[in-house]
Amino acid sequence: MMLKAPLPPGSTIGVLGGGQLGRMLAVAASRLGLKTHVYSEEANPPASDVAATTTVGAYDDDTALAGFADAVDVVTCEFENIPAKTLEIAGRSAPVFPPPKSFAVAQNRLVEKDFLSALGISVAPYAAVVDLNGLRQALSDLGAPAILKTRRFGYDGKGQVLIHTESEAESAWETIGGVPSVLEGVVRFEREVSVIAVRGQDGEAQFYDVIENVHRSGILATSRAPARISDTTVFEARRIAGAIADALQYVGVLCVEMFEREGEEPSLIVNEIAPRIHNSGHWTIDACPVSQFENHVRTICGWPLGTTDRHSDAVMTNLIGDDVNQWPVLAAEPGATIHLYGKAEARPGRKMGHVTRLFPKT
Repeated sequence: MMLKAPLPPGSTIGVLGGGQLGRMLAVAASRLGLKTHVYSEEANPPASDVAATTTVGAYDDDTALAGFADAVDVVTCEFENIPAKTLEIAGRSAPVFPPPKSFAVAQNRLVEKDFLSALGISVAPYAAVVDLNGLRQALSDLGAPAILKTRRFGYDGKGQVLIHTESEAESAWETIGGVPSVLEGVVRFEREVSVIAVRGQDGEAQFYDVIENVHRSGILATSRAPARISDTTVFEARRIAGAIADALQYVGVLCVEMFEREGEEPSLIVNEIAPRIHNSGHWTIDACPVSQFENHVRTICGWPLGTTDRHSDAVMTNLIGDDVNQWPVLAAEPGATIHLYGKAEARPGRKMGHVTRLFPKT
């Protein structure tokens, strides 16, 4: 279902998920005179502080979902692991963007890698694994070290284990719970980069500057814009992201995460795609006239795309767990902008906020 005309101010955006991404999406929508209705499985999610309406219900609650979808003009998602049935129910009453195919691809690591490979896009060597014997064979074929990842529900370093030698196969299989998985060969890389693409309903696409990322314990720690890479690599990274967006007939903001290998071909290896606004694009709130969140709102509502230019260089640092306790110091730091997500409890590995530091554009 596509929009017949752009949604006017006063319309309501339905957001499946109530975390910090939904919160920042609601703030961006409010600047355009649009309302947000959040659907969340948990009570009092971070997004509910700024959304016009919140519905609390399970993602398999047909009645609650139908009522939510009937009350909004368009539906989007703040994370990619929304069940297919949930999207189907919502789609009966309102357009859903990005298209459900995007989530079907991103929710399964094997499907994702097969999809990318079919487009001629380079990924790490991989093999499907369904049992322990299959894992041993895959290790023999790909070699160690390698990373065993569950096919579904993995994020921020969850659902995966590094295998150093073939003798660790059994313990690794037990660690991931013996579920269908993917074994990936380890890619030697110089840096991790990501591209935030935005594609409208008419197929027009634009790209923010390529971002250089640093992860710690599988969780994004910092994002630097722009990445310290060549113009040729920037062009190729955007070409890859554009090809993926076109193949998905995508509408909204899409993040493509990649590894850069200096002096090797291919120089860029796609790690994964995220069909949503993304942590590595948070810097756009402070360093760009139009953030990733506003551009996502614009595209799903049928509005013209906003500029993806930046007016400043930026380094975004996540506040993870007890890092949030530094807020008094960060709030006093000249040139720093602090964003706190309103989460009641700081737990290890939990993203509690972020701080962005701006610098003159180079």
